Amino acid sequence: MENNKYLPRLVDKQIALELATFGAVCIEGPKWCGKTWTSKHHAASAIYLGDPAGNFQNKTLAKLEPSKVLEGKTPRLVDEWQEVPFIWDAVRHEVDKRDIKGQFILTGSSTPTQKGILHSGAGRISTLKMRPMSLYESRDSSGQVSLLGLFNGEFETVVAPEVNLETLIKLAIRGGWPGSLGLPYNKYRLIPKEYIKSIINHDVYRLEGINRDTKKIQLLLRSLARNEATTASIPALQRDIVQYDNEDISKDTVTTYLAILERLFLIEDQKPFTFNIRSRSRIKQASKRHFIDPSLAIALLDATYDDLLNDLHTFGFMFEALCERDLQIYAESIGGELYHYQDYKNREIDAVVQLEDGRWGAFEIKLGADSFDEAAHKLIKIKKELEQDGANGPNLLVIICGLSSYAYKREDGVYVVPITTLKP
Repeated sequence: MENNKYLPRLVDKQIALELATFGAVCIEGPKWCGKTWTSKHHAASAIYLGDPAGNFQNKTLAKLEPSKVLEGKTPRLVDEWQEVPFIWDAVRHEVDKRDIKGQFILTGSSTPTQKGILHSGAGRISTLKMRPMSLYESRDSSGQVSLLGLFNGEFETVVAPEVNLETLIKLAIRGGWPGSLGLPYNKYRLIPKEYIKSIINHDVYRLEGINRDTKKIQLLLRSLARNEATTASIPALQRDIVQYDNEDISKDTVTTYLAILERLFLIEDQKPFTFNIRSRSRIKQASKRHFIDPSLAIALLDATYDDLLNDLHTFGFMFEALCERDLQIYAESIGGELYHYQDYKNREIDAVVQLEDGRWGAFEIKLGADSFDEAAHKLIKIKKELEQDGANGPNLLVIICGLSSYAYKREDGVYVVPITTLKP
């Protein structure tokens, strides 16, 4: 469909590949991250099940005669398919009947229960996840340094774009929401706040049709914001809510609400790295907690630019979350995965990127240059100790930073790369 204002996304290439491979592609991810806009870019026609026109006539038609909503030029976009979950089965059936690739694009901002879905769609419908924009996609990163290039030894020292602390803080507050681009600070900081309100007041109920305790959801969300980019356990979240809000919340309630927030693509854990390490050391299995975008954690803390400027400890966690959001997007676009590493010898690595061929890189995230020597020493020490333990050590050591005039390779072999120069 014609879209002259479309800003390309890294997921475009994968969508095109999967449309050429499968009968249908399902694009999942948080609201407002650009799923519909991107899907329209790849589609020839569309129907929007969430459109309220005619008293939600599209949704009604999908319920009464699902095959009708699938008629149209292909690829045919069915937006917010989870509004009528059995559309999934209708798409699968139509794909089987036509036996042609690239027939449908489905988008969804929540994961429905499996009730009413009779078949997984395996082999017919592929699923991929879309996230808010990385700095490279929003054109806030120059893209002078390639993540894949670092793994392949393809690197040259470059002068980084001029970036100051104010810029980094405001990028974290703005987040990767396409609707925030080009807006001034006093407007874009409202978007994550409204996002949270919409989730709590509407989407949680629409997901299951069950009235949940919105106060406790709010308490849990604030606790998650206070623990952004940490490995806080469920008991730790319970204690945090008691400490800061003087409220009790059961373990079962926390577990249930975390699952709901995951299904709404509001939170996404950074998994522990255990594959192909083969170390004799015991590796911790805790995941690192993240909102899908750091702007949401900042909004829940009601933190302004001045608040974060005067509390660089808190901003350090938000900056780490921003970098890990981008690393996740870049890693996936080159066929990799993002993890973190912790073991019972108190060794930690902020971020681990593993490629499909098994190579992996260790990344420490630091805001400014005063921490580079310490971070480099830590990475080198961990690499040496892991290899002494019989592990497959990292193929790449990198400090991802906020404030540096250059992207360069240190004499000790550790790369220093400003996040505002990075691309896949």
